[in-house]
Amino acid sequence: MLQESTAPAPLAAGPLPAGAAATAQPSPAQPTATQTLPAPPSEPPAHPRISIVIPLFNEEESIPHLYDGLVAAMAHYGKPAEVIIVDDGSRDRSFGLLKEIAARDPRFTIVRLRRNSGQTAAFSAGFDKARGDVVITMDADLQNDPMDIPLLMAKIDEGYDIVSGWRKDRQDRYWDRKLPSMIANRLISNVTDVRLHDYGCSLKAYRREVLQHVHLYGELHRFIPALASQVGGTVTEVPVNHRARQYGRSKYGISRTVRVMLDLITVWFLGTYATRPIHVFGTLGLASVGLGTVVGLYLTFIKLFMGASIGGRPLLMLGVLLVVIGVQFVTVGLLGEMITRAWFESQHKPIYLVRDVITAYTEPAEPA
Repeated sequence: MLQESTAPAPLAAGPLPAGAAATAQPSPAQPTATQTLPAPPSEPPAHPRISIVIPLFNEEESIPHLYDGLVAAMAHYGKPAEVIIVDDGSRDRSFGLLKEIAARDPRFTIVRLRRNSGQTAAFSAGFDKARGDVVITMDADLQNDPMDIPLLMAKIDEGYDIVSGWRKDRQDRYWDRKLPSMIANRLISNVTDVRLHDYGCSLKAYRREVLQHVHLYGELHRFIPALASQVGGTVTEVPVNHRARQYGRSKYGISRTVRVMLDLITVWFLGTYATRPIHVFGTLGLASVGLGTVVGLYLTFIKLFMGASIGGRPLLMLGVLLVVIGVQFVTVGLLGEMITRAWFESQHKPIYLVRDVITAYTEPAEPA
């Protein structure tokens, strides 16, 4: 059930100092009726510095406020920017409102998916359309603050590849939103070794050249910083503003916890063993075979030297089972190695990523 409309909180004005990245600013809000928004340009930016990617699903009440906030934020930032809003199969009037925005402001690109595909697919569709040097992601529910974009960009300008927002003063319920999120963030940080306070915050900045090496499937959007770190991206975070939800209801709940745990296993395996699956499956297989062998040697000893009957013992079945399972694990690892080699060689994909090359050698031009 939709909540009653309430007025958003006011936007903070004025330039951001260079050191502002360390602290969150007062909560900004949408421009008031007395504030005049700058007129949109007649042409889209030829070379945008930033691309703001926003997935959206059934947010018709938020869209007018979202547009005003984005226009004010882009004027405040002062550099060429574009906005890509991905309508993830909305069933309300969202797409109609977005079409009107795109018709009057060429900086806005609207991508409409044929069906509700989820936030990961929506982000991926937006990334494919992004032209900016830096891609900014955020939600459409007005809880993220577009005026925090300069905070993220200040860290990007310091040389970081990924900057994650941290909702330090999160405006959500504690037991079913904040507490599960804190536990998940601690677990994800320990498993991926990318230490962030808030993986779930959608307000993030990525260099586009790093995102090009990140491929999203399933519901891996919340793990993009960890996935980008696996391809050599440097990660940091900054505190950002967070507002209470004003319209509609959250699309997420505590039920997604199980999916997060399964996705975390995927990220851990791909990041650690994607190019050497035999190491994980072979280790498990050898351990299982070794344990089964120890059980077999023990049963052989008591049969030969103590005259005990072992034919009806469950321990005999366990020993045989452990050896069989161990052989299967090793076989799976070898199959994984073959699949990995087929994948990299058929796609001509290197197993490394180069950041910079410094050399005095100039490669000869290829013959015409």
